[in-house]
Amino acid sequence: MPLNRKQIILFFLFLAGFSRLYAQDSTLVGKTISWDLVKCIDYAKKNNIQINSLRLSAQTSQQQYLLAKAARLPNLSGSASQDFEHAKTNGGNSNNNSFTTGGTGSGLTASGAYSLNSNVTLYNGGAITNNIQQTNLQVQSANLTVLQQENDVTLQITQAYLTILLDKENIIYDTDLVNTSQAQVKLEQQRYDVGSVARYALIQLQAQHATDQYTLTNAQNTERGDLLTLKQLLLLPSDVNFDVIKPDTIVPIDSVAEFHTVEQLALNNFPDVKIGQLGVKAAQYSVDIARAGYKPTLTAGASLNSGYLSTQGNYFNQLGNNFNQQLGFNLTVPIFTKRIVKTQVEEAKIQVDQAQLNLKNESITLSETVERAYINIQNAQSQYKAALEQYNYNKEGYRIASEQLKVGVANTVDFLLQKNLFIQAQQAFIQAKYNELLTLKIYDFYRGVPIKL
Repeated sequence: MPLNRKQIILFFLFLAGFSRLYAQDSTLVGKTISWDLVKCIDYAKKNNIQINSLRLSAQTSQQQYLLAKAARLPNLSGSASQDFEHAKTNGGNSNNNSFTTGGTGSGLTASGAYSLNSNVTLYNGGAITNNIQQTNLQVQSANLTVLQQENDVTLQITQAYLTILLDKENIIYDTDLVNTSQAQVKLEQQRYDVGSVARYALIQLQAQHATDQYTLTNAQNTERGDLLTLKQLLLLPSDVNFDVIKPDTIVPIDSVAEFHTVEQLALNNFPDVKIGQLGVKAAQYSVDIARAGYKPTLTAGASLNSGYLSTQGNYFNQLGNNFNQQLGFNLTVPIFTKRIVKTQVEEAKIQVDQAQLNLKNESITLSETVERAYINIQNAQSQYKAALEQYNYNKEGYRIASEQLKVGVANTVDFLLQKNLFIQAQQAFIQAKYNELLTLKIYDFYRGVPIKL
């Protein structure tokens, strides 16, 4: 069974719920704020936990890219050792490069060794270069994943925001109905007091007035609940008094962009497909990196060394006399690798095929999403036009019935029937109006138009 809009919103709210306390903006604590849709979206992009987590992942990818670039550089390490040896000695005899003079006894000798070592890879089949290119693609992909999550959050906030606007308009209409029914009860009470109408007619209007008040209360409760949903989606502190700004007017849709144009714009610009394209390129680099295992590796190494022994004279003279330099090259040629390299290459090729399937799936999914958005907006347009016509006719019928009731020529049952028809038409009209607006904003979003009211 497909999820309705409130279930979708609550699902995303659940995902963020456990960690929301750690992401709240302390500068808003205790304040009363009213935000428009753009402000809500901007705040969500800045504070959403999933988005910020992906930003940290992007920073990690950047560090991996810098590490891959540094593989071209030589390393440099230094080492130093200091040893002390205590041993019995026999005058005039040497033992292990140590000796004393003047008879049998014991002696303490000290020795030290110092070195600087450096190694650099001169050639390894292009593995370093390909790894740099691959990690660069991974950085781009990580940044696009952040944008992808921002798009998802934008649509969630938009849907929640427009739901509140719908609630507010319902409250306006329901308040008007309550005021009207209250006036009708007052007039009918006057007629009953003078004996011109039966008590049953008065009770019917009183019951209708109570029903209108109940409907208004439900609308107000719904608004409070939907405001809480948006507030929690935004991760606002619990003691913030939050409300949204209702735009002055909501303009009906005049025209809708052609589907294939919007589809192509989405395929060219949305991060979903770009991430898939980068995934294919990164997988191709994995094949090149694996193939480097067939090629020889050439490295160069250099070292500087010196040392001293306490029994052999001046310390600094020894360091100079023992100072030596070494430079060498090492060539490794793979001859037989027990199918290890071949397996790595074949597995990398499979990853390329999988990445191409993922790209195809992302493209199809995005195209289907845009097409569904296009169908939704067409349906919403036709529904809005029908609901508007229905609303206008029932509004006029209700007006006439109200005038007839006022002058005492209308039957109460017929009046209430007409009023219920008007209420149903009014609710359908409001729902259709905001549904049309929501579908338009979503459709325009896929063609690159920022969401705002």
